[in-house]
Amino acid sequence: MSDPLRRVDALVEEDTLPTPQVRQQLRLAAGLTQAEVAEAIGVKRLAVARWEAGLTQPHRGNRRTYAHLLRRLAAKHPAAAVEEVPDEE
Repeated sequence: MSDPLRRVDALVEEDTLPTPQVRQQLRLAAGLTQAEVAEAIGVKRLAVARWEAGLTQPHRGNRRTYAHLLRRLAAKHPAAAVEEVPDEE
């Protein structure tokens, strides 16, 4: 998603998740550990690590909860919700 409006839409749709990079940036901006996020969602820390690495995606129920958490974090830390796009030369 290179279009900024599409990235914003992805943050506000009920179960759409931002990119793994943005997921991690939001967590770090909030000062949360993977273990804290995992405990809040009801999964193991390894699951959050895999979600942030883009190796796996959360299942439906966890996905909605995780998306809700990320939307709340994005509202508090909007600068962290922006995906860095590498410069093209």
